[in-house]
Amino acid sequence: MKQVQISEELFMLLLKYHLMDIEECQPEIQKGLEQKLDKMVKRQLYTTYKTASTEEKCEKARQEYLDKCGISGSFRW
Repeated sequence: MKQVQISEELFMLLLKYHLMDIEECQPEIQKGLEQKLDKMVKRQLYTTYKTASTEEKCEKARQEYLDKCGISGSFRW
């Protein structure tokens, strides 16, 4: 099973929320986890783009990656 690294700041917020019942940390935790998930999705799309077995899969992953990164269609090759 793969492992995921998070920042020390996010880890401390998770500890405060779960062990100390400090619920004010919840919005920051949600934002941090959403950012981490977005980075993981981008990385997976990039990996698929680079290692795809067919040209169609490669191009699809490339387009999804560029969309996720917010690169406009006019700026793409």
